[in-house]
Amino acid sequence: MDRDESIQPPPEILPWRDAEENWFALWTRSRHEQVVREQLEQKRIETFLPTVTRWSRWKDRKKRIDWPLFPGYCFARFDPRDRLPVLKCAGVVSIISFEGEPAPIPEQEIEGIRRLVQSDLAFDPCPMIREGMMVEVVHGPLTGVVGRLVRKNEKARLVLSVDLIGQAVSVEVDAADVRPY
Repeated sequence: MDRDESIQPPPEILPWRDAEENWFALWTRSRHEQVVREQLEQKRIETFLPTVTRWSRWKDRKKRIDWPLFPGYCFARFDPRDRLPVLKCAGVVSIISFEGEPAPIPEQEIEGIRRLVQSDLAFDPCPMIREGMMVEVVHGPLTGVVGRLVRKNEKARLVLSVDLIGQAVSVEVDAADVRPY
């Protein structure tokens, strides 16, 4: 009996097989996040580069600059089967992958970070924290956002994470505005 070379692995091994475009994390060269974003936008690929405004100081002046919230990473939505245009962008080191295939980021993680960045709330990048419980915000500008509760007093610290890249951002919320998820 001849060996059949056309046997394909079951669809559950290739989760992107019939999927639409998903969000993926791109690992970039140092300080190339905005260059990568601009190149992807020129190729009409949807991008997301969350930033935080910081004061930068030079010899003669101070200036407000938007710094990447997650240095070394830019997010893009694309079909993983058509990843060559993404990888050809100057500054892209690689697509964050699992077992050799681009690993999609859940839409809710990207949307949570997007809503936080667009809000007027004060936030800071923080290391990814594994302990604590998952909570959902039930009141205020982040209603529906799911994150990890870090501290619970009269105020709670909510950590919104992109687990795939081990990066997170934290924001203070009223403890009464969250519930277990």
